[in-house]
Amino acid sequence: MSDSSPSRSPACSSEPEHQSVASVDCDPFSASTSSSVRSVSPSHKNALILVETAFLASAASLIWFVNYYFPMGPVLRLFFSLPMALLYLRWGKRASVMGAVASFLLLSVLMGPTRSIVFLIPYGWLGVVLGGMWKRGAAWWMSISIGSVIVAIGFFFKYWLLSILLGRDLWAYGTVQIASLAEWIFIKLGILAQPSLMLVQAIAVLMIFINSIVYLFVVHLVSLLLLDRLNSPIPRPPKWVQVLLDYE
Repeated sequence: MSDSSPSRSPACSSEPEHQSVASVDCDPFSASTSSSVRSVSPSHKNALILVETAFLASAASLIWFVNYYFPMGPVLRLFFSLPMALLYLRWGKRASVMGAVASFLLLSVLMGPTRSIVFLIPYGWLGVVLGGMWKRGAAWWMSISIGSVIVAIGFFFKYWLLSILLGRDLWAYGTVQIASLAEWIFIKLGILAQPSLMLVQAIAVLMIFINSIVYLFVVHLVSLLLLDRLNSPIPRPPKWVQVLLDYE
């Protein structure tokens, strides 16, 4: 009898120890649980990447689809490239490119290839580039500058594609109309000068780039407020922006 009690005492002492370890492992708010989630198996990680890529690609396609048939002004346009950028921040370049291609294919089925390629260039491309620059910690002026060039390229690509489909040069038609409007304004103001077509085209290109810069700046502000809450923060804005927004 005296020998049995000591033999049971180590087992009894180790039993609550195992229970305490199990309780720590089962605690959903513990650090060990978060580390175990991060250290999932490669097959589970690949499945998670695939699910998130499909979900965010569908979200981007839905935003484009709704904005095309039920336009809400420039509001939804701010979110066109964010799903691809979020994919890059979470899972890298391959997932972001796959999301952009999946959105293009889905929109090709829903709306046709001509409308889907206008989404891919520039917004799918822009999301991949912004995600890559944000993940590398690029400054705002750099990502805004490169993004503005991509948006401007997308604008000219859209005009070129529509000109091919309609069989007329829309850019030349638009600049002629702007030149006529400028000439009428000059006459009303008493200015005895006629704006040249090259000057009108230069002003139009300048306005396109200014519009692209403003658009990219607002996209950065929306991403700063949204992606921080999704635990995928972007680089911090300049000090004057932080002061204006009162945002740390």
